[in-house]
Amino acid sequence: MSQENNIAPLVSIVTVNYNTTAVTCELLHSINGNSYRNVEVIVVDNASKEDPTAALQAAYPAVKVIRSATNKGFAGGNNLGIVAATGEYIFLVNNDTEFTDGLIEGLQEVFQSHPDAGMVSPKFHYYFHKGTIEYAGYQSVDVFTGRNSMIGCKEADQGQYDQLSATNYAHGGGMMTTAAVLKEVGLMPEVYFLYYEEFDWCEQFKRKGYKIYYQYKSLIYHKESMSTGKNSPLKTYYLTRNRILFMRRNVALPNRIIFLLYLTLFTIPKNTLQFLLKREKEHLKAFWKGIMWNVKHRQLNLIPCVG
Repeated sequence: MSQENNIAPLVSIVTVNYNTTAVTCELLHSINGNSYRNVEVIVVDNASKEDPTAALQAAYPAVKVIRSATNKGFAGGNNLGIVAATGEYIFLVNNDTEFTDGLIEGLQEVFQSHPDAGMVSPKFHYYFHKGTIEYAGYQSVDVFTGRNSMIGCKEADQGQYDQLSATNYAHGGGMMTTAAVLKEVGLMPEVYFLYYEEFDWCEQFKRKGYKIYYQYKSLIYHKESMSTGKNSPLKTYYLTRNRILFMRRNVALPNRIIFLLYLTLFTIPKNTLQFLLKREKEHLKAFWKGIMWNVKHRQLNLIPCVG
């Protein structure tokens, strides 16, 4: 290890594994060969069917494996890792990502040059289509639809997004923060279980006066949607449930009323009809289950601190 790496701050890399041990091992191999050496690697296993510890340690002997007795979801799993982390920087990554050289150094650079940085995400390329952008920042969530889109998604990377910029949200597949900032902001909200939790967390960072940055100098590869599948009923349920939940927690009146009207008059009839026409009964059930969850929990004081 070089002298430079000896004095480099410790980075805690946290990832969550759920029945995808081989994919997680590929991530560990990419970390092992990465340019940044002063890391601790924490894998949280979310109650997988088989104990992945031996395979993970074979791929990366120094790995810390935390086995959860129950599946705590994306936020809950990451929070277990965050609590165990000892690094100055904490880098949360999906297990279906692979590192490139300079990834960690570029993210750290933002914190060193921008005191208002709360969280930083790298540029994402699709792993199976290298050179094609998945993420170069996020648009803001639309007050009507509760949806947003990734900047640059599916565009060929020709350097058109090669500038450091503040953005609306970090990418949940790779986001770095610091232990010091987390003491102020707190852990990821676990009420979501899967999807939208990083958006809500970013809102909490922003309410504390921090900015979310996109760092073009850092590149990560993403094997998109390998855990839950492209169009699983599970995904339909949590995207529906949490889209509504996010808007309830983070959008003030009167925009919240606008969203609920749009949801009731347009989104619900349209999606119901589409699922019926496609004869996707399981997706239809999941869609309505996500809506009804919010109806059943409508009395909860869910808005943390919206102006």
